Amino acid sequence: MKQMKTMKSAAAFALCVALAGNAWAHGEAPKHGGTMQTASDISFELVSKDGKATIYVEDHGKAVPTAGASGKMTTLNGKKKTEVQLAPSGANMMTSSGDAKLSAGSKVIASMTLPDKRTVNVRFSVK
Repeated sequence: MKQMKTMKSAAAFALCVALAGNAWAHGEAPKHGGTMQTASDISFELVSKDGKATIYVEDHGKAVPTAGASGKMTTLNGKKKTEVQLAPSGANMMTSSGDAKLSAGSKVIASMTLPDKRTVNVRFSVK
């Protein structure tokens, strides 16, 4: 009887943790087919198209203006390292200045200074 009660308690606890994880998740589903990440309570979506990398910036589904922001993106492909500058390219986008060398398995670190002078570092694993 006591063992059954313990098992029910453990199952209830596991269910609560699983549901709470979904409630605590800040990020939304990708809107542009990219890879999502959250840092400093802001959502970032990394999208690769035609060799360029674009990072969309949102806060709880609302666009975060990037005019006046700056940044740098470092891509690691095995032992090969590529660095490109990031510049505002739309209402809430930062785009790479050159070929970001993104491919499946790439590890990316984007360091951005937002218009409010807050610096944010975001890490992505490209799938």
